[in-house]
Amino acid sequence: MDRLASFTTSDEEPEAGIIVEQVLNDRESVRSVMGISKAIEITDLHKSYGSVQALLGVNIDVYPGEIFGFLGPNGAGKTTTIRCMLDMIRPQSGSIQVLGINPQKDPKGVHARTGYLPGELNIEANLKVKNVLRYFIDLRGDHVDWDTALQLAQRLELDLEVPVKNLSKGNKQKVGLVQAMMHKPELLIMDEPTSGLDPLMQQEVYRMLRQAQAEGCTIFFSSHIISEVESLADRVAIISMGKIVEEAEPGKLIKMEVRSMRIRFKEEVDASPLAQVPGVTVQSLTDGRQVTLRVEGDLDGLIKALAEFPVVDIDLQRQSLEEAFLAYYTSGSKEGS
Repeated sequence: MDRLASFTTSDEEPEAGIIVEQVLNDRESVRSVMGISKAIEITDLHKSYGSVQALLGVNIDVYPGEIFGFLGPNGAGKTTTIRCMLDMIRPQSGSIQVLGINPQKDPKGVHARTGYLPGELNIEANLKVKNVLRYFIDLRGDHVDWDTALQLAQRLELDLEVPVKNLSKGNKQKVGLVQAMMHKPELLIMDEPTSGLDPLMQQEVYRMLRQAQAEGCTIFFSSHIISEVESLADRVAIISMGKIVEEAEPGKLIKMEVRSMRIRFKEEVDASPLAQVPGVTVQSLTDGRQVTLRVEGDLDGLIKALAEFPVVDIDLQRQSLEEAFLAYYTSGSKEGS
């Protein structure tokens, strides 16, 4: 099909909450338009590189019209899974269906209906951005509307006259986003979609993806950033060491958040009440005036407890996803979730 039916009738971008509610209500309509019950179906996927086992029986189902987050630390198998989905590499065993197509039998059929943003886009450095985009349009040969590319570039504040070799990492990422979205694909597959972008531009990308979802697009994106997946995805699969360790609603990801917090007080205090707050561990106390805490989960209880203290300053640092995985999957937190 040339294009999925749009569920929006206004040129104005709908609010995120309206988009999510609308897509969830119309999911059956999306399935009817696409003619399939699952946009992506991965069953018992195994892939090894020599003696290195990259995927150990991955199973994933993604339904039409949803935003699906694929979360895991670096090296967990996210990119390998995506490359198998697009027949860029082939697994040792298991099956894959993308938009009802076996990518090993008909990779062109998958590519024609899919927009793909790789983790790193390799493009001719001497070309101007506009020429790169026109090149991608020519490759597709399916009458991509140049005005759509211009509109996406404008939203991302991407200068089309600059040679690729003069672009920052963030601006190269914008080129990748435009080429992935400009043909209005039925399915978007994105590897770390906001890599290199500043926080304001990240939010703009989120709005663009939610709008694409509202127009019927299914979105599968990998990330190693918990907060990104939590804010964007309808459902989440978590991969670690080549295995899916959990599927969850995004709200459950807050339990995986681990932070280090250093707090300074106006005067010496007894910090022992802070240790009684669920999820809080006192790591050090200096002269009664500075405390370092390890905080798992949400901050609500701790913030309420700190209201009783003469706080001067708070320094909050998030641990890496690797550290969060280690804490979450070895502390028994999952069992209590």
